[in-house]
Amino acid sequence: MARESLKSKQQRAAVIEARMFDHYGGGECSLDYENPFHLTVAVVLSAQCTDAAVNKVTPALFEAYPTPYDMAQARVEDIERIIHSLGFFRSKAQKLVGLAQTLVANFGGEVPADFQALQTLPGVGRKTANVVMCEAFKQAEGIAVDTHVFRIAHMLKLAGPTADTPEKTEEVLLKVFPREDWLYINHQWVHFGRDFCVARRPRCAECFLNDVCPSAGKQ
Repeated sequence: MARESLKSKQQRAAVIEARMFDHYGGGECSLDYENPFHLTVAVVLSAQCTDAAVNKVTPALFEAYPTPYDMAQARVEDIERIIHSLGFFRSKAQKLVGLAQTLVANFGGEVPADFQALQTLPGVGRKTANVVMCEAFKQAEGIAVDTHVFRIAHMLKLAGPTADTPEKTEEVLLKVFPREDWLYINHQWVHFGRDFCVARRPRCAECFLNDVCPSAGKQ
């Protein structure tokens, strides 16, 4: 099979995003939050964990520690008790206290609307920073590549075998999709991955992208 050109991928990507927008609009965040601090904490907690599981623990967490100033003074063990149902809860509890302390010490208790500054916070890497920038501040600096986005990018053959990490997959997607689409892709694709492009058994026959997906019906 001939290698698909970048121009061809961009043309397919335009069709894909148009249909995604028709089906999901701009997409909705699956995490419950009220402000950028709550969102950042929720995204940190969502690592290797479902959003639904995170949404079960954050109400009690934010009731106890509603602001960075509150969480900065928390005992790690107390946060552990609240989030113990989540995977890696001990490590996450330590990161949350460190994150809050860094916000207080370096950013006046406010989550910075800056992609690089966000990544100085404990527990916040490129993916989390992308989510916060897109969702909280509506400023797309990249595309958050989580397990859904990584898998779907490869199913759609927009990313090839050499894009074998989230970082490499993001590099490809940033070339394929115009910047104005970056804001929506993560949320849209998360919903798409749950509704149609299911990891164990994709629903290709029912999928609205089956005619532009090289993998359709081959799983």
